[in-house]
Amino acid sequence: MIGRAIQRAGKYPAAVLAGARAKSASSGVRTPRETADAVVIGAGVVGLSVARELARRGRDVLVVEAAPTFGTGTSSRNSEVIHAGIYYSPKSLKANLCVRGRELLYRYCYDRGIPYKQLGKLIVATSSAEMPKLEQILGRGLENGVHDLRMLESSQAMGMEPELQCVQALLSPSSGIIDSHSLMLSLVGEAENYGATFCYKSTVIGGHFEDNTLHLQFSESKDLGNYDEESPLEPQLIIVPKIVINSAGLSALPLAKRFQGLDHGFISSPFYARGCYFMLSMMKAPFSRLIYPIPEDGGLGVHVTLDLNGQVKFGPDVEWIDGVDDISSFLNRFDYSVKSDRSARFYPEIRKYFPKLSDGSLVPGYSGIRPKLSGQGQPPADFVIQGEEIHGISGLVNLFGIESPGLTSSLAIAEYVASMLGV
Repeated sequence: MIGRAIQRAGKYPAAVLAGARAKSASSGVRTPRETADAVVIGAGVVGLSVARELARRGRDVLVVEAAPTFGTGTSSRNSEVIHAGIYYSPKSLKANLCVRGRELLYRYCYDRGIPYKQLGKLIVATSSAEMPKLEQILGRGLENGVHDLRMLESSQAMGMEPELQCVQALLSPSSGIIDSHSLMLSLVGEAENYGATFCYKSTVIGGHFEDNTLHLQFSESKDLGNYDEESPLEPQLIIVPKIVINSAGLSALPLAKRFQGLDHGFISSPFYARGCYFMLSMMKAPFSRLIYPIPEDGGLGVHVTLDLNGQVKFGPDVEWIDGVDDISSFLNRFDYSVKSDRSARFYPEIRKYFPKLSDGSLVPGYSGIRPKLSGQGQPPADFVIQGEEIHGISGLVNLFGIESPGLTSSLAIAEYVASMLGV
């Protein structure tokens, strides 16, 4: 796949590349190498947005993805919610990029006919003890520039959503839902129209610096999948780009630690939090809006979302994961199973705001993994977008901890990265 992608870009014939690999493997000849203008590592929604933006601004972009297609990781395993920008610390990247990203995303979807719906959201307090937290969320949202928020008494909120139980609620009219696959498909198409090349089933396994330039090390994903972890991890190809965007999502931090010569003091430890979703069956959809409880440690609580077909889902919860090795993160070898008995934890949480939830009405849905920069019991971390001014390496941008609201922020992150690079 690496060779074919480069061949499509007109840079290096696949047959020559394959022959060079075979010769290198048999005789110890130096690993074949090529040059490139801009390489985006990772074809999730953020990587796709960055690739489209750089290509739109005239850069020759190669997108490298370990999976067989785009968006198979976190980008396809989330709530598909367009966030307003309420929860995040004022002046943080999450706050600024979410508010800007939401504006860009609604406009992008409207202009291109991508399915979305501005449903609105109710954040609910289910006890008097939670009411001060709701006031704090309101204040933070207003400070972030979300000016359409409105506090509702219980009678007002339950009048809008008759199945809801709460003592107070915060209405966010600008929250919504989106068909994330259609969004990513559009981003891929536009990036290709601007000249970007996509290379799937190919993994960036590390890199090293020569003359302040990052040399990326590549392996075919199928070969990496057979790696025994005992012998050295040898690259099959080296590409030397002018620009590198590390948008590898769940593997962004482990990959950066494999960039020999990059100061690891700028690379924090990764934390992984699995979130499971359960679908509502045997009942008519009880709500017409998104319903969110007060946020919890590691997430926004077990909330109600709807997809564009009206399917109701509850989640995600938070389950911290330890012991993820680099290869597993590169190849997205996470456990995404949803055990039916986990629903026992969902029923009491959901019934705080939806008391009529019937026993046996939840069925396993899907799960996702959050790439987090803070662990259990720690304050939520901001996005980390590192450029040369931080780590000192020209042309390298690391995107760390791009969890929620990453989908909402994706187009704004792309603008931000392009601006950092002076593109």
